[in-house]
Amino acid sequence: MLAAYCYAIGLVVVPLVCWLLWRWNYIRYVAPVISRCSKVNYKMPLGQLGLPFFGEMLIFLWYFKILRQPDDFINTKRLKYGDNVGFYRTHLFGSPSIVVYSPSVCKFVLHSSERFKQEWPTIEALGSNSVITLQGERHTLLKNFLVNALNHRDSLTRTVEQVQPSVVAALESWSKKGKFIAKDELRKATLEYIGKYFAHLELDPHKIDALDKAFVGIIQGFRAQPWNFPGTAYHYAIKCRKKVIKILREELEKRKADADSAEAKSNDLMGRLMQTKDKEGKYLEDEEVLQNLLSSIHIGYTSITDTVGWALYFLAKSPHVYQKLREENMEMSKQKGEGEHLTYGDIMTLKYTNKVAEEIIRMANISGFVFRKAIDDVEYEGYVIPKGWQVILWLRYLHTNPEHFEDPMCFNPDRWDERPRFGTYLPFGGGARSCAGNMFTRVNLAIFLHYLSIGYKWELLNPNTEIKYLSHPEPADGVAVSFGKH
Repeated sequence: MLAAYCYAIGLVVVPLVCWLLWRWNYIRYVAPVISRCSKVNYKMPLGQLGLPFFGEMLIFLWYFKILRQPDDFINTKRLKYGDNVGFYRTHLFGSPSIVVYSPSVCKFVLHSSERFKQEWPTIEALGSNSVITLQGERHTLLKNFLVNALNHRDSLTRTVEQVQPSVVAALESWSKKGKFIAKDELRKATLEYIGKYFAHLELDPHKIDALDKAFVGIIQGFRAQPWNFPGTAYHYAIKCRKKVIKILREELEKRKADADSAEAKSNDLMGRLMQTKDKEGKYLEDEEVLQNLLSSIHIGYTSITDTVGWALYFLAKSPHVYQKLREENMEMSKQKGEGEHLTYGDIMTLKYTNKVAEEIIRMANISGFVFRKAIDDVEYEGYVIPKGWQVILWLRYLHTNPEHFEDPMCFNPDRWDERPRFGTYLPFGGGARSCAGNMFTRVNLAIFLHYLSIGYKWELLNPNTEIKYLSHPEPADGVAVSFGKH
């Protein structure tokens, strides 16, 4: 009798619990929006919010980590719900979210900073004083500073002059190794020269290894589920950020204690941040200097390492592209004369090199998606983007959608003979929150392409290696190569 009674209860309770688990996020997040917006006839975007706490994160990981077909995360939603208006509702990274995948809606969100604020769910991975996470006047102040410091023509001219010796030395050292993991060597070489260029850091091998490990931890936690407890990628990223800040603080304190040293180094990024004043004439706080220096190193380190790693990968698989690249750069090298370095003006004349760089950036998709948050209920073509909901702009899908780029997974620099349709190519975001160092990345990539093509040849040791997509897309073997001189 008792068993029958328990069985009967189970028949009722278990389905009820399952129903509640499946509908919980709908009841908690969607139903109040529908009730609130019914008065103005706004519709909710289609989609599912998945399970409590996890949302659709497990489905996201299924496509990104298990199947390794990240674009199908959007494709399956398009197949199930139709194209809607270019966005769906979901629950990712700890928040109810609107996933945006169409050029028109991306443009609308990116250029509506009064309606959508930038708010990464993993804000503490870089710090609350970083230009990436700040809002309002403070963001404008630091964004303008970084654009001038990194993307202004004079700054790019200095970049080209100062980083070339480091690039040349790194490639020379690689040729003596023969076989190695390119991403490992790239990370160390990039950290060393960006550390010098941004903050005059003199890094011994031990400190480079420590910084490299810390930045890898930050990168892995920056696009992770924002669970801040031991054992999670986000928790580890916060610890790594504190380690990097500690190293940067040592240099900052040296400068504050030694006026002569500070004067000698006043023109690097750290020195210029230390001299920056707000509209009230106050200098930046130390934490603002340190966190924005960390953010700048993080962005430069990630973008250069990833794009050059992909350059080695794609060029090894596309010998005809490598040959055309080599011909253009050999011609430039002959014009310059032996031992003479490139100028910024030279780089701008390398038309095929710049097409190769653009195609690498498109396919690398370093920043596959970016985050915003709706400040209030926002209407778009009769649909509501709810107040307080996260908006995930799926930039990667713009670049891999065959509706925007013919045969998008084919490495084809010649597609850049024509500019893509407006809004379909946004590797550095857009609007007021676009990446301040987009030209810095392009210039550094072009420098590597020049010296790689005129002096070196290489082969992939694992040409059929799988691609992993989290936290950033890269070949699973880290681009293992056999590398040597011509």
